[in-house]
Amino acid sequence: MKKISLLFLSILSGMGLCQAQSYTPVSLPSMFADHMVLQQNSSASVWGWGTASSTVKIIGSWAEKDTISAPVDCFGQWKAVLPTGKSGGPYTLQVFDGTSKIVLNDILLGEVWLCSGQSNMEWTPINGLTDMEREVADANCPDIRIFHAPKRASRSLQEDCFGQWDVCTPEVMRERSSVAYFFARHLRDSLQVPVGVMVAAWGGTPAESWTPTEIVQGNPDLNNNQIKQTYPWWPMEAGVLYNQMIHPLLPFTFAGAIWYQGEANRDNFEHYGLLIKSMIESWRREAGRCFPFYQVQIAPFLYKSNNNEAAFIREAQEWVVRHTEKTGLVVASDCVEDVSTIHPINKRPVGKRLADLALAKNYKTLAGVHESPFLRRCEVKEDKLVLTFSSVQNGIVCRDKEVKGLEIAGPDGIFVKAKVVINNKNQLVVSSPEVKTPVSARYCFDDATVGNLFNKEGYPVAPFRTDM
Repeated sequence: MKKISLLFLSILSGMGLCQAQSYTPVSLPSMFADHMVLQQNSSASVWGWGTASSTVKIIGSWAEKDTISAPVDCFGQWKAVLPTGKSGGPYTLQVFDGTSKIVLNDILLGEVWLCSGQSNMEWTPINGLTDMEREVADANCPDIRIFHAPKRASRSLQEDCFGQWDVCTPEVMRERSSVAYFFARHLRDSLQVPVGVMVAAWGGTPAESWTPTEIVQGNPDLNNNQIKQTYPWWPMEAGVLYNQMIHPLLPFTFAGAIWYQGEANRDNFEHYGLLIKSMIESWRREAGRCFPFYQVQIAPFLYKSNNNEAAFIREAQEWVVRHTEKTGLVVASDCVEDVSTIHPINKRPVGKRLADLALAKNYKTLAGVHESPFLRRCEVKEDKLVLTFSSVQNGIVCRDKEVKGLEIAGPDGIFVKAKVVINNKNQLVVSSPEVKTPVSARYCFDDATVGNLFNKEGYPVAPFRTDM
């Protein structure tokens, strides 16, 4: 009888130990941490892990009387929707399951944006920035928060990118994306709300690596066109950066995305427009909403190409905007001080122009002209071409005595320097004594020509060609 009792106690003890060992404390992915920003006036997604069949509860101190509950499924995962109010803070966020508890501090409610791309998005003040010391010293902005995703790749989908939120101080800003900072700074100053930017960028990477593998491999044009050379120290394969640096962020509730990439795809520009359009749509599907997506057109640089590859990338970037809803394009050709560097250091106007797009299109707080002129129509009038543009209703100007980079051609396709007149309809009237029967025109349609045409608001005219 004594042996049976001891055996029974041993079994009970073992069962208790087993239950204790099977318990999983509640946990969160890295984007939920101290100093984070949650999207204001939204139903913010919150998720994580815990013990199967248990219940996780979430309380935000902005509405501390409201407790949100979420069951943990058989995979140990849970997800909840947390209502947020108007901008403000600092707040706390509590996540607990009755046994373990997480308390996140210094949480702000505001506007959140995803910032991605290659080196010109990754580029930091310490890499080079116009007026760096002044800009860094002025970057004590406690209501701007920057989430930095470390550079990692994966051949399989990941649940966490292992990033970190930081309060924007001069020391932090010095080592974070300049474009993302200036974008956040201009939004903050204009909207008077906290702003969080989530930066996932890696220099030299092609767009294929930021696009789900099945999207690239499932389309013959994209699959046959992707970069073939791979390196163990550089992520060139389709999907590997999407898996590790984008997929974990897409459930997070953010207002939109900004993107600065394209230089790495010059050698396979033929389907770049389709690739970016497909990438945008795949991100939106995974996020479950059609969020705004704004690009920066690649800047002039002496690539010494044989086939105008950079010009074709810029053209493809404009094509994406024309064929994809809720998109926009920033032209940054005038931000280049030296065309022999692929990393222009004048990043403030780039971030501001991206923010202007958001202020006009998202927040409806910026009236009037807020973007660059793009060619809309080319008409033949006797021995001249008449070019019509968007965003020039208040005027189009040349900042020098004559227009740079505008050429005209006849049926032979030989382009020569054009004579340009700006008429009273803010159109360009283009001609040349060498071209009796004009057919087409081009403006800055090459690697590195920096144009000098602007609208009255100071946005540069986008490069173009009419002989498509």
